[in-house]
Amino acid sequence: MNNYTKQDVMRMAEEEDVGFIRLQFTDIFGTLKNIAVTANQLEKALDNRVMFDGSSIEGFTRAEDSDMYLYPDTNTFEIFPWRPQQGKVARLICDVYQADGRVFESDPRYVLKKVVSEAEAMGYEFNVGPECEFFLFHTDEDGLPTTISHESATYFDLGPMDLGENARRDIVLTLEEMGFVIESSHHEVAPAQHEIDFKYDEALATADNIMTFKMVVKTIAKRHGLHATFMPKPKYGVHGSGMHTNMSLSRDGVNIFADAGDERGLSREAYYFIGGLMKHMKAITFITNPLVNSYKRLVPGYEAPVYIAWSARNRTPLIRVPASRGADTRIELRSPDPSSNPYLALAACLAAGLDGIKNEIMPQPSVDCNIFEMTDARRKDAGIEALPGSLLEAAEEFKKDAYIREVMGEDLAGKYIRAKEKEYMEYQAQVTDWEIGRYLHRI
Repeated sequence: MNNYTKQDVMRMAEEEDVGFIRLQFTDIFGTLKNIAVTANQLEKALDNRVMFDGSSIEGFTRAEDSDMYLYPDTNTFEIFPWRPQQGKVARLICDVYQADGRVFESDPRYVLKKVVSEAEAMGYEFNVGPECEFFLFHTDEDGLPTTISHESATYFDLGPMDLGENARRDIVLTLEEMGFVIESSHHEVAPAQHEIDFKYDEALATADNIMTFKMVVKTIAKRHGLHATFMPKPKYGVHGSGMHTNMSLSRDGVNIFADAGDERGLSREAYYFIGGLMKHMKAITFITNPLVNSYKRLVPGYEAPVYIAWSARNRTPLIRVPASRGADTRIELRSPDPSSNPYLALAACLAAGLDGIKNEIMPQPSVDCNIFEMTDARRKDAGIEALPGSLLEAAEEFKKDAYIREVMGEDLAGKYIRAKEKEYMEYQAQVTDWEIGRYLHRI
């Protein structure tokens, strides 16, 4: 984590010949937005005096209260390596404030900050490591995205089978120029699918990094004539893209999920954190899997989780405890996908885990066999429930969970529910190619 002051940012911008600064923020749906200013407006921006129309951002505010301000986080100052070297382009990630100087409580970054502060008050630091998957597809003659790829590579293949190898390498090198620590990158299971993993960090920095990561992937892919998509399930019949989320809590730099005296090497807090996640998982799914398309990924047969269970031995349940212990002990939540708003997703997961710790919620027994090979009756006897099967089901579960709704705040929760229910109804009204192919010729 950087520790830049206003003066540091002003100095670096001058020394590096920065001519343009993008003031970035994220809307409630996880879309990156920005206002650009020139270098001679940088001091004004750092004094929190850049205003924008909040009513133009869906879910933010009404036209009557539209004046909002961007408060840059100086620690997020970064120069874009792919932009010109004279008159360079930099960015600052911003918090959103209202005209009267109060924080905008529906700003997703604030929502995460609020829960992180609660964890800090309990003596915890929340560390998160995401595993971000994406597809690289061709574009058409007009430069528009397609779902076409000429490759047939699968897990861990390399060139020449992996036709995205060069683009992925350039993405990794660009991320490293921007301060990311890249732990690994590889071709994923589906043709044209890739994964790049960067080092864990505290929650706010990780959420910022996910937003930056997605921007870099799309930018560098376009320079290779490709379209990068984080859509969870862009093609039928192949694996979808997830964002497995590895989580741990530390106190005074010590991982508190580890306990060498336990048979699984897990502390009571780790068990309680799992218990909290499982208790609130149906509502959390509305946030971690926020699209109609998200639920095309969460089906049997494609390695994505379907059932609410946990294990320290196999990968089929929702929650996995990887083999590493000691300082590397962590909980892996396998359901989130990269279309989610990372600020809201991490806030919901942390809040659920803290609820588990505060109320000492022990999870049900671990499921150490292939959960997909269990019969329905056996799963029922074990008390294993399924994740919501659609965006509408997830919305209903979210409505029922007052604790998770309160994490977002009633204003943001209400806007989010209305938007997602509208999205689902629009989807339901569509006539798809599948329906035409199935029914048109025989009815």
